[in-house]
Amino acid sequence: MKNCFAFVLSVIFCSVLSAQSRPGYPKYYFRNPLNIPMDLTANMGELRPDHWHMGLDIRTQKKVGLPVYAAAGGYISKIKVEPFGYGRSIFINHPNGLTTIYGHLNSFSPALEKYVTEQQYQQQSWEIELDFSKDKFPVFKSQLIAYSGNTGGSMGPHLHFEIRDTKTGKCLNPLLFGFPIKDDQYPEIYKLAVYDRSKSVYMQDPEIFSVKKTSGEGYILFSMPVMMTGMKKVSFAIQAIDKMKRGGSPDGIYSAKIFFDNRPMLSFTLDSISYNESSYINAQIDYRYYNKTGQYFQHLSLLPGDPGIVYKKINGNGVFNLSDTGFHMVHIEVRDEYDHLSELNFMIGYADSLKKNERPDNSEKFIPNVANKFPRPDFVFSLPSNSLYDTVPVIYFRNNTASPNAVSALHQLNDPSFPLQSLATVRIKPDREIPDALKEKVVIIRNDGHRNVVRKAEWEDGWLVSKTGDFGNFRAFIDTVPPYIKDIGKGDTVVYASSNSIVVEARDDPGAVKNFRGEIDGQWVRFTNDKKGPFIYTFDEYCPYGVHRLAVTVEDLAGNTATKTWWFRRDPYKPPLKKTIHKKKAAPAKKTINKKPAKIK
Repeated sequence: MKNCFAFVLSVIFCSVLSAQSRPGYPKYYFRNPLNIPMDLTANMGELRPDHWHMGLDIRTQKKVGLPVYAAAGGYISKIKVEPFGYGRSIFINHPNGLTTIYGHLNSFSPALEKYVTEQQYQQQSWEIELDFSKDKFPVFKSQLIAYSGNTGGSMGPHLHFEIRDTKTGKCLNPLLFGFPIKDDQYPEIYKLAVYDRSKSVYMQDPEIFSVKKTSGEGYILFSMPVMMTGMKKVSFAIQAIDKMKRGGSPDGIYSAKIFFDNRPMLSFTLDSISYNESSYINAQIDYRYYNKTGQYFQHLSLLPGDPGIVYKKINGNGVFNLSDTGFHMVHIEVRDEYDHLSELNFMIGYADSLKKNERPDNSEKFIPNVANKFPRPDFVFSLPSNSLYDTVPVIYFRNNTASPNAVSALHQLNDPSFPLQSLATVRIKPDREIPDALKEKVVIIRNDGHRNVVRKAEWEDGWLVSKTGDFGNFRAFIDTVPPYIKDIGKGDTVVYASSNSIVVEARDDPGAVKNFRGEIDGQWVRFTNDKKGPFIYTFDEYCPYGVHRLAVTVEDLAGNTATKTWWFRRDPYKPPLKKTIHKKKAAPAKKTINKKPAKIK
C-alpha cells in the first residue's frame, strides 16, 4: 500500500517536473500557403524509412493545380527540379532569418515557369537547381508562386511545406508557429519494449508488452502491476502515434521523456533537425524490429554510436541498473506540439531466478565509434568510425556459384537489417583476368534479397572498389549490354494528333539509366523524368506542326549507350466530330373510327 501511494505521488511530481519549454518561434508570422483549411497527412517528426519527416504535408483535396501562395514576404532564393525528393520546389528566404520550402509542385507561376524553362533549355538539362539573389524574384506575403502537385517522391497530391533556419539549414517544427490548425487529440501509446543493455540491441529480440488506457490519458501495462525481469541493465522503447483529429492520419509524436524513481533521466524532442542529421532516425528506432515487422519502436535511451541528435541527457543515457531486489518506478510522458500529455506508468524489479544463462559470445563483431575492417583474401569491407550505432555481429559467407558475366565470387556480409550511418567501402578482387577493353565496364552489384543496387567499380591496385550504404550480397559483373529503348509507335512516321506529348520508355538491366538525351531535328528538347518513370516531352514552341526527326540516346552506369531515331508528324488537335443521330420518325397515330352501335333486333 505504501509503495502504491508513493507511486501516485511520484507521478504527480514527475508531471510537475516535465513542463515543456517551447522555442521562441514567431507566432502567426506565416500564413497558410493554400487557400483551403490546413488539413495534414503528416507532421514533422513522423517516422519514415531512413529519415524523419521534416515538415508538414498539407492535403490538397486529392487534386493537383491548387494555387500556392508565399507564406510571408521575402525573395525566392532557390528553385529545384528533380526526379525524386521534392520534385518541383521553391525556397523563399524571409527577412526574419527563416526560409520556407514548398515541394511536390505541379508547376510554377507563369513568370517563374517561363524563366525555369529558359534555363533548362540553356543548360540542356531538365533536372536543375537555380539560386537567386534577393533582387531577382522578390515576393510579398500571399503572392501566387506555384500550383500544387504530385511530383518527386510523392505518393499522392499534396503540398509539402517546411520552415528552416536560413543560416544553419535546420528544419524547425512548423506546428510551433501558430498556424490555424485544430488539434483536440492526445498521443496514443500502444506498446512498450524492454532491452537487455548488457549486450547490443542488434543481438537480441526485445521483450514487448501491450499497454492499456486507464482513466484520463494514462496508460499501464496489461495485468502486470510490477514487471519482473532477469536483466540487470535495461532500457525501454515505446510504440506511439499522434493524431490531429479523431480518425485522422497517424502522425509522429513530438516528444517523450522517461523518469526513473522520480528522477527525469532522458528525453527526445523533434523540433529542430537538419537533413544531414535525419538518417539518425535509424538510431532512434529499433531498426532491426522495423526491418522485420514494419512497426516502429522509438528508443528512450541513447545507443553507443548515437551522438544524440534529438536526445537530451538529463541524468544519464536512459540505461538503468537494477542492482537490487527492490521495485523501481518508471514514468514515461509523451507529448504533442500542443502540449497534450499522455503518460505510461509501471514498476519494474529484478529477480535472479529469471536470469538467462547465456554462453560467452567470442564471435567476430563490428564495434561502434571505431573504424572497422573485415579483410578476406578477395574481399575487404571497411567502415569509418561513425558508421555503427551499436555492436553488429559479423556473418559472412562466400559462394563460388557461377553467374553470367560475373567476375568474382559472391560475398555475403550480414544483411540490411543492421543499419549504417556512413558509407562503407567494398573491395573485391576479380577471380579471372579482365581484358583492358572491358575494365571500364565492371560494376559491383549489392543485392538485399529484394532489389539490386548497382555502382560503377573503380580500380585500385588490381582490386575493384565501390561504396555502399548497407550490408548485403556483393558481386562484380561485366556489363556490356546497352540500355533498352522501347519504340514510340508503329509505322514509318508516327502521328501525334490527339496527344500533346511524346513518351519514351528506357531502362537498363541490371543497372540504371545514367544519362538521357532527346533531340528533335538535332535540337535538344526537354524530356521530363518524374519519379524515374518514362521520359516525357510535352510539345512546346521547339516542335511546330509538321514532320520531324526524333533521336534519343541513353547511357547506363557502365558507359554503354543506345540510340534510336524515329520520324513523327505533329498535327493540330482536332476534336472528334459528333455523330449525328437520325431518329426515326414516329409512325402517325391511327385514326379512331367511331362505329355506330349495332341495332338490337
